Amino acid sequence: MTFTSPADVRERLAAVDYLADDAIATTVYLAAALGKPLLVEGPAGVGKTELAKAVAAITDARLVRLQCYEGLDEPRALYEWNYKKQLLRIQAAGDQSWNATHDDIFTEEFLLERPLLTAIRRTDPTVLLIDEMDKADVEVEGLLLEVLSDFQVTIPELGTITAARRPFVVLTSNATRELSEALKRRCLYLHLDYPSTERERDIVRARVPGIDEALAARLAQVVAMLRELELKKAPSIAETLDWARTLLALGLDRLDGEAIAATLGVVLKHHSDHERALKEVVHGDARAR
Repeated sequence: MTFTSPADVRERLAAVDYLADDAIATTVYLAAALGKPLLVEGPAGVGKTELAKAVAAITDARLVRLQCYEGLDEPRALYEWNYKKQLLRIQAAGDQSWNATHDDIFTEEFLLERPLLTAIRRTDPTVLLIDEMDKADVEVEGLLLEVLSDFQVTIPELGTITAARRPFVVLTSNATRELSEALKRRCLYLHLDYPSTERERDIVRARVPGIDEALAARLAQVVAMLRELELKKAPSIAETLDWARTLLALGLDRLDGEAIAATLGVVLKHHSDHERALKEVVHGDARAR
């Protein structure tokens, strides 16, 4: 997986409607050039996961995703053995010695690959997305160190499996907890925040064909106002795009107070956020006019 320059990254990402700034383009270029994992941190909904998907798209790579969650363990992240199938083979072995049976059941036939091992063993271009790393338990970070340092996985029964072709690794974090220094040392770091109003307008125009430039600009302005409020959950970029598609579906060419009130459920999913938005944005905007 190679890029010729940060400008090349930026141009190719734009071709799949991911509008990258200089920091994004440069960090992606360096991650590919140095063969280093990329840790992308920032609030939910700023395009961290979409960046991994976009890199996979522009490099014709398969996206292998490990979704992190509390309770994620080694068998679900790395590999596990097909115990039911092994038990059937043991029963079928009859009087065969245990040593012979052991060698028979711990083979590729009984190995169940999980995302990390899948990414390591692939010989075609691969983007490994380890999504929402901060949601996993701290112990999971220890599982990743061998993968991220040496791009290899050790299976006691089979030995060490080293990547024939290194995957491009993207880890994302919403920063709900601090990740270990050992993990961070192995990665390049990129912080993503919500885009500027102008950039979000451009994202809307790129991802929602047919939307009027003025409506896209007004939509980005209103979303920026919502994010400045003390909400339980600020609108993500994906929700901004959903809002734009909603307006088109309803045939609306203006985002006035009435339109905002009627469609607010597309971007805000808590009742208290609705009340605050109606008070501060809709009514406040009406008073300003």
